[in-house]
Amino acid sequence: MRRIRLTVEYDGTHFAGLQTQARGERTIQSVLEAALARIPGASPKVVAAGRTDAGVHALAMPFHYDTADSIPAPKIPYALNALLPPDLRALSAEEVEPDFHARKSCHWRCYRYRILQRPMAPGLERHRVWWIPQALNLVAMRHALEALEGEHDFRAFAIKEERSTVRRIYRAHLTVVTPLEGRSAQEIWLEFVGSGFVRGQVRSMVGTLVEVGLGKRDSSDIPRLLEHGTRKDAGPTAPPQGLYFVHAGYTPWNG
Repeated sequence: MRRIRLTVEYDGTHFAGLQTQARGERTIQSVLEAALARIPGASPKVVAAGRTDAGVHALAMPFHYDTADSIPAPKIPYALNALLPPDLRALSAEEVEPDFHARKSCHWRCYRYRILQRPMAPGLERHRVWWIPQALNLVAMRHALEALEGEHDFRAFAIKEERSTVRRIYRAHLTVVTPLEGRSAQEIWLEFVGSGFVRGQVRSMVGTLVEVGLGKRDSSDIPRLLEHGTRKDAGPTAPPQGLYFVHAGYTPWNG
């Protein structure tokens, strides 16, 4: 048996999340495993580097699986893409050591959240961004982001999490992007790199940061939330369509 590391991208709009669900909903894992089951010798069981909810997208999500097939690794994406739907695409594949584990071998994960600021609601990007027509105070949001970096207990941003809520964020950054249509619109990208994230953490942090940007919450409130806050004390959960799993790292984070 060979172990294959497979990297995929997907549009999460019409998926019920990444992991297989009891009622047979359409998920990334179930669709990918169904395609692998049609390749002789391949084990249909896949393991992902992270987890995404319904409506969340991925630019480069690593998986691993075992196979006894003889397809050269560079040709695996072509074989899979002939079996996969257009909203899920295999990007690359490589043979790795038998002890490689897409999740356990991962040192860090990067997520990006896209916020679109312009007067009119989006038509083409409605499933890919969070539209906020109001002006946001980016200085206050950047100040709040600084407080999120480091090791903290993120229980105030966790949703139905049964594991420990202590995590380390290596980088929390805000970037302003001006789309091609001109200066009447801009995108705000919030990017987080961390050792791992608790369930719902990124979207809860984004919802809280937007409250800071709208003047509904002071940026100095973030340390208090990290110290002794609960989920009801933090901001709302941002909608899923603006969130992207960007990539995962298999060497220690070096900034």
